[in-house]
Amino acid sequence: MGNNTEQEEEFLLNHSQNSTKGGLKTIPFIIVNESCERLASFGLQPNMIIYITKFYNMDAARASVLINLWSAISNVLSILGAFISDSYIGRFRAVAIGSISSLIGMLVLWLTTIFPQLRPLPCGQYQHDCNGTTVAQLATILCSFGLISIGAGFVRPCSIALGADQLENKKNLDNERLIDSYFNWFYASVGVSIVLAVTVIVYIQDHFGWQVGFGVPALLMVLSISVFLIGSPHYIKAKPEGSLFTGLFQVAVAAFRKRHINVQLNYNDDCYYRAPESMLLEPSTEFRCLNRACIIEDPHMELKPDGKASDPWSLCSVEQVKIMKCFLTVLPMWSTCIMLLVSFSQPLSIYQLLTVDRHITHQFEIPAGSFGMITVLSLTIWIAFYDRALVPLLSRYTGLPTGISPFSRMGIGLFLGILATVLSAITETIRRNKAINAGFEDDPNAVLNMSSMWFVPQLALYGVAEALNVVGQIEFIYSLFPKTMSSFAAALYTFGLAVASLINSLLVSVVDSITSTGGNTSWLATNINRGHLDYYCWLMTFLCVINFLYFLAVCRFTDQHHHDGRSSLFPEAEEEHSSNKRFHGA
Repeated sequence: MGNNTEQEEEFLLNHSQNSTKGGLKTIPFIIVNESCERLASFGLQPNMIIYITKFYNMDAARASVLINLWSAISNVLSILGAFISDSYIGRFRAVAIGSISSLIGMLVLWLTTIFPQLRPLPCGQYQHDCNGTTVAQLATILCSFGLISIGAGFVRPCSIALGADQLENKKNLDNERLIDSYFNWFYASVGVSIVLAVTVIVYIQDHFGWQVGFGVPALLMVLSISVFLIGSPHYIKAKPEGSLFTGLFQVAVAAFRKRHINVQLNYNDDCYYRAPESMLLEPSTEFRCLNRACIIEDPHMELKPDGKASDPWSLCSVEQVKIMKCFLTVLPMWSTCIMLLVSFSQPLSIYQLLTVDRHITHQFEIPAGSFGMITVLSLTIWIAFYDRALVPLLSRYTGLPTGISPFSRMGIGLFLGILATVLSAITETIRRNKAINAGFEDDPNAVLNMSSMWFVPQLALYGVAEALNVVGQIEFIYSLFPKTMSSFAAALYTFGLAVASLINSLLVSVVDSITSTGGNTSWLATNINRGHLDYYCWLMTFLCVINFLYFLAVCRFTDQHHHDGRSSLFPEAEEEHSSNKRFHGA
């Protein structure tokens, strides 16, 4: 085993030295670029609600809505960035444009801390005479958010693929395993970056102020761009070859154009358009209306002399139709994780932590924005424990290589998510009662005689719930598609984050509007001692229970077509993923 590893490393080193483009020498530039971008952008998020409410005179509910919309746009743009990269500009240009956009956005944000003219005047002592934010001031902060979102949308989906392009070498028999090893290091660097972001960057903001706290991420982006461009002469810059999402749209358009075809008729295999060397002879009977997209009506008009389709928006291959059917098949199960993702983003949670004792020692106090580390740590520890300890044990009884089926993992994750929201509601009820009994109802800045450790169980449960549900869902999606389309699972997860952020914004807006009618104090008031954040947590619990029942219904429907999460649409997918799908899901 050791000899194989040494030979493998020697081959890579020789390959990189003998090649003018690509190879191992380019990987550090790409990983540093991605790590710095994550470190900079994730370091801005935890304390952003405090900055907006303090310097832009917004109430907490409106600030929470704005930040959720920012997150949603960033995640949507990740899918759009991948599409533009694959179809038009290529991955190198996408990463370069994204990095520069992030830098400009962070510089604009940093400038709002330098020049008071870019912020409204502060509120009076009792916040009754707050000055409104001007259009120019609001446009400045929104411009910075937009540029950072565009940057994240281009860098995050394209950076990892650009690195894989550098190691692509079909002459090496172990090339696939080497790329998997690259993925390991890439994701490890991302994990370390996020840990540093929610600890070191947040600590700098709390102890050195906003000018330094926002200036450091901007400097990190300068480093990110510099390192990335230094490696530019050595990169393999693959040309864009088209996007998977384009194929999905083409199937929908082609099926609509041929809606006059009667799909109930029996067509022979020659009537269907197939890609070269395809193993699929005809489309399945599921979603039969889509079969119109791959039916050849007039071979002279629809096919070129070389056998390719003349117009891909009028005639699609059987494989494209199968992919579209797989996409429609996973949508119901994919939708069951959205409510769990919504429950993770509890609004005003940082205000709760600001009111409790966060001291570890007399000298050291954990920043309120760093408590998200508990969720990250519990997720990481659980994945390692499950993969190394539970999977071998459970496999003996279930006969499944992953220990339990993806459906079971998703269901357990949703159930733990419900328990986490129950704990959050109970903890907030206790915290609020302590504040009122101590006479702090009108003093939201008072620190209670209550340890921040009360919040650890719910945050840890959220991490385990995400590890089970989200990873199980990615594993389920992987089982439906061949390995060449493994990025599709990540794209769906990213889109789920965007939808969850939009739902969170809508939910916060509706609850704030309804509960504040008639002059009543909103449940999500900035003064959480007067508001009722505990009621909001109970509402979230109720919605999670409804979502769990919906999940059970989806499982019953899905199980009729896919036994244990396997699909017959792509039979080769099961063999391809049996050895590595747990890693990619994690």
